[in-house]
Amino acid sequence: MKKRMQKVLIFTMTAALLGACSGAGSGGDGNKAKEGQGTEKPVKDITNEPAEIVFYSNNGDPTESFDYRFGDSLRKKFPNYTIKYIMRGQGTNLPELLAAGTRFDIFFTTIGNFENFAFDSAIEYDMTGLIASSKVDLNRFEPTIIDAIKQTSGGKMYALPVFNTNLVLYYNKTLFDKFGIAYPKNGMTWEQVTELSKRLSRSEGGTQYYGFTQSPLHSVRMRQLPIPLADLKTDTPTINTDDRWKTYFQTVFINPTSEPTVQDTLLKENKVPSAAEFAKTKNVAMFNYISSLMTVWEKEFKELDWDMVSMPTFKELPGVGSQSYPAYFGITKMAQNKEAAMEVLKYMTSDEFQTELARKGIMPVLKNETIQKEMGKESPFKDKNWSAVFYNKFAPIPPLVPYEAQLAGVYQSYGTKAQIGTLDLNTAMRQAEEDAKKQIAEFKQKQVK
Repeated sequence: MKKRMQKVLIFTMTAALLGACSGAGSGGDGNKAKEGQGTEKPVKDITNEPAEIVFYSNNGDPTESFDYRFGDSLRKKFPNYTIKYIMRGQGTNLPELLAAGTRFDIFFTTIGNFENFAFDSAIEYDMTGLIASSKVDLNRFEPTIIDAIKQTSGGKMYALPVFNTNLVLYYNKTLFDKFGIAYPKNGMTWEQVTELSKRLSRSEGGTQYYGFTQSPLHSVRMRQLPIPLADLKTDTPTINTDDRWKTYFQTVFINPTSEPTVQDTLLKENKVPSAAEFAKTKNVAMFNYISSLMTVWEKEFKELDWDMVSMPTFKELPGVGSQSYPAYFGITKMAQNKEAAMEVLKYMTSDEFQTELARKGIMPVLKNETIQKEMGKESPFKDKNWSAVFYNKFAPIPPLVPYEAQLAGVYQSYGTKAQIGTLDLNTAMRQAEEDAKKQIAEFKQKQVK
């Protein structure tokens, strides 16, 4: 706790020094906002005054991707604001920025990761008052997303969701054509996809072809079965006590890659093929991944003959896809002009901006069906099956724990070991439980200090 308070003090002093050294971005009385409280309505439109708004995300998205999705539109909407983006890299990892006292006004990353990094770094800021004074209507949003934000913060609003994603099944049409197999369709079950995967998996001409692969971490974090990673009351991991985990790993991890040549290759290489094998090496027929991949890897997808269908479902849960996986954008404690930053976030959650995102192929966070129907219309891939994105309904987001990111990493690691074959599933789950308990203990120890 002592270290956490020291961090907060350092951030506060840094912000104050920056404000004293430069009038740019001060936004009049913008710095007088108190956390969690409403601010007086500005006498004049603060968007007419100069301000500098710095975004940072430790997800590694390139600057080009940020500008395409957000930056270019924000600069057009707010000509008096200087919109900057710090990309994670050498010297710009989150601990390095904080140690150097580098200010960033808006921190954004995905659910679970946001809470983990923001809370651990003590940069979170309760935006409840700013949201109220800016008249942002939270009822417009997909309700499970807002509930998840409040659930991990005791009812506070440390962020607003700006874009969403879920899991879809991408497929390489060239490989289906090569092996004379019909393309997948919306509404398939895991059993059907597993059978397709077996038919497509083979070693031929010195190349190993994989019928199916996925991102193990995303599959755990966005799991269709609403199993909490840990029991909130007892702070104990669920992986070896809830039988649904065994069903989940067997169905999603192990069965689709059980073809003998695939199993031999996985064990030999000790890894599961990733997005690179699907989009670059092009030896993966089906890839279960987030629905926004093509907006980040536009160049690679332009060189691939691909399409997508809805994520396969459990036959016991027809029509239920993955959990939503929103990106949270939160004003930081060190933000130089919180009102100006709030104006930017208000616009990013407006119908206008959300429609623009949808047309680019980026999943909106609003429950407005009119906006959802605009999905992909101005994307470089507007001829693709965008109905796949909204075909399934979202799986419920189970209660989240503050150490969500750590446990998800442990679970996917051992699930992958069972998939590759270095451990049998029962052993993998027992060892995952042991490691998860250590992660929880380490997390609690950090909170005491």
